[in-house]
Amino acid sequence: MPRQVDYEDRRRRIAEAVCTLIARSGMEAVSLRDVAAQANVSMGAVQRCFRTKQDMLLFALEHISQHVSERANQRIAATSTPQAASTLLFHTLAELALLDEESRTQAHVWLAFITHAPASEKLAVVLHDTYAKLHSLIVWLIRYGQDTQEILQHLDPDREAHTLLALADGLTVHVLAGHRSPATALATLQHHIDHLLENASDRG
Repeated sequence: MPRQVDYEDRRRRIAEAVCTLIARSGMEAVSLRDVAAQANVSMGAVQRCFRTKQDMLLFALEHISQHVSERANQRIAATSTPQAASTLLFHTLAELALLDEESRTQAHVWLAFITHAPASEKLAVVLHDTYAKLHSLIVWLIRYGQDTQEILQHLDPDREAHTLLALADGLTVHVLAGHRSPATALATLQHHIDHLLENASDRG
C-alpha cells in the first residue's frame, strides 16, 4: 500500500526551509532546487505543494506570521497568576521584537518579507492582516492597564499601540544592524512603557 503523504506537514517543512534560506542568504537564495534540498524533498514534491514560487513565499510568510502572533498570545496565556498589565505589555512586545538569539532567524526573515512587500500585493495583504491582529492585542493590553489604573487614563490606546508596534519593529532593525544590543533594546522598550505608567495611580 502506498504511504499516505501528510501534505500540510510537508508544506510546513517547505515553509521552514524557505525561511532558513532567506535568513542565511536573502530572498534571492530561494530557488526551487535549494528549497527542495533544504526541506529534504524532491523538486516534484515542492511543485505538488505549491504551483508557483509566489505561492510558496506567501505560505512561508503566513507560516512565520502565525508563529509570531502565537508567541505573543502564548506569553499571555502561559501566565498562571495575575500579572501587572505593564509586565504583560513588556513581555508581549519583547516577543514581537524578536530580540533574543533564538528569534534571530525569524527577525531576518520578517524584515526580508517587509522589504519585498511593496512589490507584491499578496505579501502586503498578509503583513497588513498580521499587524492588524498584533495591534488589536496591544490595544487590549493597554485598555486592561487602564481598567486596573496602571496606565494613564487619558492616553489613546489605539495611538499608543501604533507607537509601540513601530518601536518594536525599529528595535528589531537596530539589533540586527548591530546598532543596539538586545539588552539596550529591551531597556528602551521598558523606558517607553514606564512613560505610560507615570503617576497613573495619582491621576486615577
